[in-house]
Amino acid sequence: MNSFVALFNALDATTKTSVKTAALAEYLRTAPEADRVWTIALLSGRRPKRAVSATELRVWAAEAAGIPLWLFEESYAVAGDLGEAIAHLLPPAQDLRPVTLDAMIRGLIALTGRDVAERRAFVLAAWDGLAADGRFLFNKLLTGGFRMGVSQGLMTRALSQATGVEEATLAHRLMGDWNPATTSFATLTRDGGGDAASRPYPFALASALEEAPLPPGAVQQNPDALGPVKEWLAEWKWDGIRGQLIARPGAFALWSRGEELITDRFPEFAPLADFLPPGTVIDGEVLIWRDGQPLPFADLQKRIGRKTVGRKLLAESPARMLAYDLLEDAGQDLREAPLSQRRARLEAMVAALPPGLPLQMSPRLDAETWADAALQRAEARALRAEGLMLKRLSSPYHTGRRRGDWWKWKLDPYVVDAVMLYAQAGHGRRANLFTDFTFAVRDGNDLVPFAKAYSGLTDAEFAEITRWVQGHTLERFGPVRRVPPELVFELAFEGIQASPRHKSGIALRFPRMVRWRRDKGVAEIDHIDSLRALLRQAPGASPPDPEDI
Repeated sequence: MNSFVALFNALDATTKTSVKTAALAEYLRTAPEADRVWTIALLSGRRPKRAVSATELRVWAAEAAGIPLWLFEESYAVAGDLGEAIAHLLPPAQDLRPVTLDAMIRGLIALTGRDVAERRAFVLAAWDGLAADGRFLFNKLLTGGFRMGVSQGLMTRALSQATGVEEATLAHRLMGDWNPATTSFATLTRDGGGDAASRPYPFALASALEEAPLPPGAVQQNPDALGPVKEWLAEWKWDGIRGQLIARPGAFALWSRGEELITDRFPEFAPLADFLPPGTVIDGEVLIWRDGQPLPFADLQKRIGRKTVGRKLLAESPARMLAYDLLEDAGQDLREAPLSQRRARLEAMVAALPPGLPLQMSPRLDAETWADAALQRAEARALRAEGLMLKRLSSPYHTGRRRGDWWKWKLDPYVVDAVMLYAQAGHGRRANLFTDFTFAVRDGNDLVPFAKAYSGLTDAEFAEITRWVQGHTLERFGPVRRVPPELVFELAFEGIQASPRHKSGIALRFPRMVRWRRDKGVAEIDHIDSLRALLRQAPGASPPDPEDI
């Protein structure tokens, strides 16, 4: 655990990618092998399930610190991070002892299903055996909030430096459903973990077009700098779940981009196992599809969180994959072939399938000029798409995000002016700043809350808002402050839908702050009727039931 703590401190002390990579590579060469495997797992999103609730931790920490619970809660509100608050408030450890990261995480896993007394005893013993830095990381593992400021790509680069294995090879070996508790470091880096037959490939990702390197004086969102339009494949950017469909001998699987195995959640795809050629891997978008068009993302959400899907839901929300790319054909890895070849082979494969199967091509959009493409992009919302994808026809299927070959040309977001009603402190490095806000729009003479947002402003703006909140708090509800409705912000969002769970009757998709409107007062914010009108204009949407508003 000491070497893991030292690694965390080294990574936290720098923002330089090269320094982080070197520190992580050294750790992956020298740390105990089992600890290396758990570190790779943590950095690729494989965290142990929570066995202790936050409420239990707060109660136990207050008891161990010898302070009343209300004082712990006040301290937690100031710190803004539960793991950090506990680490600061606990008395010095009385039984310091060496423990490996492997032993610590296995102990946490073993707590699942145990009674309260056993879980409490384990946690208290761990706190008493760790120094402050170790306690902090232990607490983050307990709460599921573990972060190290290292992307999976950086981790793979460091692992490549430590082992001498190519990054692309390692990235593929680390994909799939492997268990760090049963996988050795040698097996993971040599052969990969889990079942190789069902292992997906690392996803290729696109950059936003506004990040494209444009010539001096060029306007953002202008694709002309990308060269002749005929060198590019344009297709809709669908609003679904990116996935890889795998049909190999002995394996049929559907993986999400988040490396979650979701085969059982879409049982209507099972017949594809009988018709796709063995050794096939297809990259595409999973959508709820009915009457020849996609349904809103909200319909897809009904399927995401369920391990089993009943007949009623299958009938109401049938799924389909729109295929983008062919990564493997007859067991041959095609990722280095140009997109034009991969696409041609994919189109031939899909065309040969019997009708009625839940797989079809994502349409290719033909354009003679970039102006033609821009006109098509403007139609995206009517088709429940988010804009266009632009992919260079000569490009390979790369690993991760590689700027230059794939771009997402999204529609401009919706915007609304709203006033802040409530503020809450952030987490991590923003634990001492108020960054999480609740916003309202006008409804007659009243203000109705309708959205929360926590991103989009600069650190300097958050610091200024924090000082304002501290001086204008009207009420406190734990970590939440009610403030006068005076600060106006422009919010951007990607979609809108009716929601009976919200007082406003409306829910926004991906709301974020784009501007602090210092030039506007509360009398100038938008009215709820504007959002209701927008909701009625959404393709296939219906206005919220008046009884829910």
